[in-house]
Amino acid sequence: MHADDTTSSHFKRGTGAYQRATLALFCAGFATFAMLYCVQPLLPLLAAHFSVSAASSSLALSLTTLSLAVCLLISGALAESWGRKPVMVAALALASLLGLACVLVESWSLLLVLRALLGLALSGLPALAMAYVGEEFDPESLPAAMGLYIGGTALGGLLGRLLSGLLSDIGGWQMALGGIAGLGLLALGLFVWLLPPSRHFKAQALSLSGLLGNFRQHLGNPLLRTLFLQAFLLMGGFVALFNYIGFRLAGAPFSLSSTVIGLLFTVYLAGIFSAGWAGRLVPRFGAKTVLQGGIGLMLLGVGLCSMPWLVAIILGLALFTLGFFAAHAVASGQVGQHAKGARAQASALYLCAYYLGSSVVGYSAGYIWEHAGWLPLMAALAALFVLAAWRAQRL
Repeated sequence: MHADDTTSSHFKRGTGAYQRATLALFCAGFATFAMLYCVQPLLPLLAAHFSVSAASSSLALSLTTLSLAVCLLISGALAESWGRKPVMVAALALASLLGLACVLVESWSLLLVLRALLGLALSGLPALAMAYVGEEFDPESLPAAMGLYIGGTALGGLLGRLLSGLLSDIGGWQMALGGIAGLGLLALGLFVWLLPPSRHFKAQALSLSGLLGNFRQHLGNPLLRTLFLQAFLLMGGFVALFNYIGFRLAGAPFSLSSTVIGLLFTVYLAGIFSAGWAGRLVPRFGAKTVLQGGIGLMLLGVGLCSMPWLVAIILGLALFTLGFFAAHAVASGQVGQHAKGARAQASALYLCAYYLGSSVVGYSAGYIWEHAGWLPLMAALAALFVLAAWRAQRL
């Protein structure tokens, strides 16, 4: 560690330790979301290859996020005793290996099992990364650092979807999944090399009553409950739109290829920008105002995606993504500030709600798409976001 890093026990913007830690967390966020969401543009291909319905094909994502949601509660609790960096390293390594194993299967059931196990492995990363930021960065630097981490997740989501679309046109869905898993291993190497060890982590003795007490404390906090609901509603709607936009654009009147549909995920670049930008706006305008502004952009995006014109849909996706990552960066940053101790468990509860929304709303939206069509699906998503904006008043 350089001399300039030791002047404060917390990482401050401008120091070498801050830069290394934020880059490492950026890599972790990138790898997590790339491996998690690389199947999204492949859903039409998987549906055709394995002869399953659109809603069933979404299980390749929904089961991953469901196992991630449930296991987050366990890994978040264990990390209060086991530390931050070792658990994150193990999680990223195991997830990358499971991603490579997905390439080798020809059974739909086995692919779903491996994707569920991949979600279990990744559960050791997001809550711990958020807790690490809350503990190791000084309060003034924390919103920007959280924004950079969320930006990494946005870039991972972008490249995971974009590259899987391109690779699938070259070598099928197997090449797509294998290429993304290889990127996960590269991110793992950078993460191990760059991330400074925790300096403010205080291990707790493993105690079931203590862990349950922490969960009760967090769930008894009305501000945290509001943030958990935001995570469920916003992420659920976000994943639902991106799950089925591929089916919408692959069919008439658009008839776009997998590569072109994958290229549309470049709207994630808006998320990389808005996550850091929203974090910097919070001190000036307040969390509630910035959060509701993000939700407003999501509603505007849904309205544009309801239009029958490709240009309107692309603009709608961009605004929708801009709003989502702004809202998520604000809400996730607020969890660390309002949690009274046991931050990894508070982050785990937030992310559990986040990924439960992804699984439940993402899968349920498939039935609306299959049985009612695109416009009813957009109306259902708009209703979710109106509810989220109303509940955000409580912050």
